[in-house]
Amino acid sequence: MNRQQKKELRQRQTSRQLMGIRQLTDHGAKTAGGELVFFMIKPDNLSVLSGEGIRSRVKNLTDLLCGTQEVRLLALDSRESFQRNKDWYRQRLETEELPAIRELLRQDAAHLDEIQATTASAREFALVYRLDQQESGEDISRLRQMEQALRDLGFHARLAEEQDVKRLLAVYYQQDVTTERFDDFDGEGCIKEDA
Repeated sequence: MNRQQKKELRQRQTSRQLMGIRQLTDHGAKTAGGELVFFMIKPDNLSVLSGEGIRSRVKNLTDLLCGTQEVRLLALDSRESFQRNKDWYRQRLETEELPAIRELLRQDAAHLDEIQATTASAREFALVYRLDQQESGEDISRLRQMEQALRDLGFHARLAEEQDVKRLLAVYYQQDVTTERFDDFDGEGCIKEDA
């Protein structure tokens, strides 16, 4: 197959095919390598924990990740990055000659810094649990046991819901952190039922 044929084949594939996802499930996605189930983890406010408490949480998470081959940690930014905007303001400040415009540019850059500072802790964590082909089909009791084990280790954890999975994929592949609800089909939100 030549380069042109490969390009045409890639253009005819759906987004899911390009990502290697066969099907979205209630708590994850089915891929060629098995099913991936996501557990959403919210970090505690570490600033109120003692040094020993933090070390204990880190050790528990390390033991979990080392002791279970099927589990991986996924950390994503759940906030927007303003770095390109800040770079643009910096460049404009270097070339701008009018003092009034320079002051407005400084204020805009300071505002972006303020937004970024207030959302600095907006990280999202997920554990990815890989079910092999034989287990696929989601043994929900086994997943609930894993969820309870995470809670026993001191983490706020829950099985991801379908919208969580779509949001994780959107952040991972598109860096889309602003969409709140994802439709199954383009335009689905615009269709209204006839009364």
